[in-house]
Amino acid sequence: MSGRQLHLNVNLLHSGVYPSAWRLPESRPDAFLDIDHFVRVARIAERGKLDAIFLADTPAINDRIDDRPFNALEPTVVLSAVAAVTSHVGLVATASTTYNEPYNLARRFASLDLVSRGRAGWNVVTTADAAAGRNFGFPGASEHGARYARAREFTDLVHALWDSWEDDALVGDKASGRFVDTSKVHTVDHRGSHYTVAGPLTVPRSPQGRPVTFQAGGSEDGRELAAATADAVFSLAQTVEDGAAYARDLRARAARYGRGPEALVILPGLATVIGSTEAEARRRQDNLWDLVPLDYSLARLAGTLRIDPARLDLDKPLPDPLPLPPDANHTMFLGTLALARRDRLTVRQLLRALGGGVGHRIIVGTPEVIADDIEAWFRAGAADGFNLMPDVLPEGLETFVDAVVPILQRRGLFRHDYAGATLRDHLGLARPASRYAATGHSLSA
Repeated sequence: MSGRQLHLNVNLLHSGVYPSAWRLPESRPDAFLDIDHFVRVARIAERGKLDAIFLADTPAINDRIDDRPFNALEPTVVLSAVAAVTSHVGLVATASTTYNEPYNLARRFASLDLVSRGRAGWNVVTTADAAAGRNFGFPGASEHGARYARAREFTDLVHALWDSWEDDALVGDKASGRFVDTSKVHTVDHRGSHYTVAGPLTVPRSPQGRPVTFQAGGSEDGRELAAATADAVFSLAQTVEDGAAYARDLRARAARYGRGPEALVILPGLATVIGSTEAEARRRQDNLWDLVPLDYSLARLAGTLRIDPARLDLDKPLPDPLPLPPDANHTMFLGTLALARRDRLTVRQLLRALGGGVGHRIIVGTPEVIADDIEAWFRAGAADGFNLMPDVLPEGLETFVDAVVPILQRRGLFRHDYAGATLRDHLGLARPASRYAATGHSLSA
């Protein structure tokens, strides 16, 4: 396969992206706690030659658990189990820079990278949720700019720790009795505004060098963090024009850090509802929407906008003005507001457009319609691929793999088989060398 290649992840949102997915006859309410469910989805993704599966996470209950499943299990634990029964599909987990320590996180993800033989990825997030803050002894969420200042130092430090072993530091020479070449294991000696860490890491490098760094940069601070540190970016865009503008902006920012356009893979979120006919797909969407409690959708929207649900009139547009709150998720806030204003939607219409709380773009149609849309965005430079969010899991992903992927393969847009074994191989990313190669600060110095 020659030329630019499409990349496809699947966001493994328990029973599916729709809040009502767990209520369908084929769904299991306890799937969000069952490792067999995660394994089944991962195996379907691998059968379809998808780049990776992705697990979101937040260290608090911040959703209406009386209405739907939630992200309960710790993602790297789940993905370690999945790694044992898969061979190629990438394994991407979310972990917050706000409520973790760099050394522990670096060690956890480097371990997953070795366990999976080079298939791990870290989705960098800052956590704006007040409930999470209270779980870690804080009265609420920290200020947006402060979170991102901490995140930049955190991410740079994690990368340094991942580089603290050179590729050939582990010798294992039985004849000489030399196990590790300590001249190739380096301290990081970091002293910054938020962290002081000596290093080195306890974990050598993996076949891909270090885990792939993902980030979801929508705000100014988020875009700058992504441009400086990320290998791949999860984005939110409702139109091709918005997606292309975002890609141009992010790559221009990356260039200021000396990074080329090939150094970033941009993956907008895409929720899919697929039917064998247009009418069948619409019926499927209607069925899912009818099962979403209206008060749940209103609460989710109000939470995104950080306003009292009482301010939302179902048959009127959103209140105007709606200033950006300092503790909001900027990406979701701005994307939701842009959708509502651009299409002049009432609150009721907006709730349906958001799928009861999805937030990302939803496309409904036949496999050909889905493939046409993906190709249009890809060829327009609005996306290097997509972070897929099937309506129902695993059924929706199975339909995508069996019906949409073959169309993309026939069009020469997507691989027929994996060309390599690591997540960097799948994403077409260069393997980074250790920054400490041929430098000092080694254990033997």
